[in-house]
Amino acid sequence: MYTQAMDTASKEELQALRSPVRSAEEAVLEERFDARIDDGAFIEAKDWMPEHYRKTLVRQISQHAHSEIVGMLPEGNWVTRAPTLKRKAILLAKIQDEGGHGLYLYAAAETLGTSRDQMLDALHTGKAKYSSIFNYPTLTWADVGVIGWLVDGAAIMNQIPLCRCSYAPYARAMIRVCKEESFHQRQGFDALNVMMREGTEALKAMVQDAVDRWWWPSLMMFGPPDAESPNTAQSMRWGIKRLSNDDLRQKFIDATAEQAKVLGVTLPDPLLKWNAEREHYDFGPIDWAEFWRVVGGDGACNRERLADRVNAWDDGAWVREAALAHARKQQTKAVAA
Repeated sequence: MYTQAMDTASKEELQALRSPVRSAEEAVLEERFDARIDDGAFIEAKDWMPEHYRKTLVRQISQHAHSEIVGMLPEGNWVTRAPTLKRKAILLAKIQDEGGHGLYLYAAAETLGTSRDQMLDALHTGKAKYSSIFNYPTLTWADVGVIGWLVDGAAIMNQIPLCRCSYAPYARAMIRVCKEESFHQRQGFDALNVMMREGTEALKAMVQDAVDRWWWPSLMMFGPPDAESPNTAQSMRWGIKRLSNDDLRQKFIDATAEQAKVLGVTLPDPLLKWNAEREHYDFGPIDWAEFWRVVGGDGACNRERLADRVNAWDDGAWVREAALAHARKQQTKAVAA
């Protein structure tokens, strides 16, 4: 869903990812590694891998995990204000799923030799990124439905190819994540469909307003254009990514434009039009200046989201300490027995 960090690293970090092979032995090992990638084989945690492959995966998987965890925040404040008990239960289930996705992904990243504490410290200190989409506010209940339809719809488009990622622990985690994300997208579409079919004119206007605000940020979720994404080619060579940013974005637009007709909403792009020759929708220019501004920390909710996340971590310290103490006690009993 949320793998923009590959394209937002600093120059120093990018240079580190491109560190050269340091010995003849490593050159031989890298040849064997490349041959396995070419054969479509999966790489397991204990297999040899180039250090820049490992670092790239740590960056991508941890950023993906951070996005799942931070992604719980925009919807969390609507749990108590959901319009019906059914919608409340659905939203609670979805937020729980997102927490689980973060745990799967942190566990996958840990197999690469980095600890969960290290990853979370990078998030809390602002060194690590999460998806720019979660730095936008949820102003109305319609936003919750639009997040399900557009944001989770973009997530599925981005994540399904990751089920074939060359790094096996990541690919396996994504199989379950994608199944649950498909539920998230369907519930969002269903919520909007009910509002558009059964709602008042004011409610329909609320849905349209939410679509207007979330459409362009959803397109930015796939990352910058391929021409401005220097790491895409290498990630595709390694089999980490299977489709480029622009290809994924086009697939999403083609699918979503048709879904919008079913819902009865208008996508806020006057240049959006079916191109029979290309057999794809043409669309207008994306404001990449806004994307980089939000990624750089100057979005509407960047500071709020990070502060909420850090506060939740600090407030939960006693729970982690109690769990660790209990685990140590049980281990001591097991050894004594």
